[in-house]
Amino acid sequence: MNTDKLLPTAVVGSYPQPHWLVDADALSGRVPRVRAEDIWRIDAAQRVEAQDDATRIAIQDMERAGVDVITDGEIRRESYSNHFATALQGIDLDNPGETIGRMGQMTKVPRVTGEITRPHPVQVRDVQFLRANSSSLIKATLPGPFTMSQQVQNDYYPDGESLAMAYAEVVRQEVADLFTAGADIVQLDEPWMQARPEAAAQYAVKAINHALQGASGTSVVHMCFGYAATVKQKPSGYSFLPELDACAADQISIECAQPALDLSIVKALPSKTMMIGVISMGDANVETPDVVAGRIRDALRYLSADRMVVAPDCGMKYLPRETAIGKLRAMVEGAELVRRQL
Repeated sequence: MNTDKLLPTAVVGSYPQPHWLVDADALSGRVPRVRAEDIWRIDAAQRVEAQDDATRIAIQDMERAGVDVITDGEIRRESYSNHFATALQGIDLDNPGETIGRMGQMTKVPRVTGEITRPHPVQVRDVQFLRANSSSLIKATLPGPFTMSQQVQNDYYPDGESLAMAYAEVVRQEVADLFTAGADIVQLDEPWMQARPEAAAQYAVKAINHALQGASGTSVVHMCFGYAATVKQKPSGYSFLPELDACAADQISIECAQPALDLSIVKALPSKTMMIGVISMGDANVETPDVVAGRIRDALRYLSADRMVVAPDCGMKYLPRETAIGKLRAMVEGAELVRRQL
């Protein structure tokens, strides 16, 4: 990451979508795996223009809050993963399958019926638009190969590992194109390593390493316990995390604030810069800068300042916009309080 600032601030990915663009009630409690056309308030003919306008708003909010590393807010997405995953070939969206979701419920998912391929770049225009509208450091986010392999019904590949490696190859292609399009950082979202640690132990790092092979810029792997809007009770520790010290990513992003994580776990990842979640998505109240500063200082007991990026726990998609803005401002001001004392 091209910044010399200690304790740079970043967003994880998503940002609240305007109510004139997305029906929040239709989206409530959902993280769609298949397409969810019903959430959009704008018809398809005008939707791209509307999404562009909403993306500009998200960019301005993040920059005005003073965040160092921004995204496009994932404004064009129905969920963090289905925007990319449903654009691939080899899946049947018209006849979805099922899998057990993170909360134990059956969830509709794409059904893999053939070889997973990427017919064209999926998010290049998104990055180009972000780059054209911001001079900040910019990050592009993608669902990781392991997580995508867990969010489908596999009716084609012989086993989970071969499916994950097929996803890893299309992610590798996309990562290369996103850096070429102007991304400073590319992040792979891999929350399902926490949900299915036994399978993750077998092949998640292998898939991530293939997906990041040849990456020409800074790379991140993000792992959380799930959106606070859908996962109400979170464990206080990760079931899969130290293993990521062996992965090719430069940074590992973890959720710390809401689950009150024992931050000594970061000592198990000595080769990585850590994105530390200091803003809770499960608290409707906006943290004060002093609270944020305290969480940063807790992390600095185990992690040097030059190996730490300050971030929210997870994406802000399900928060009210004013709450999201307030939390980002508090994060930036809290980081500055600590920075002055270093």
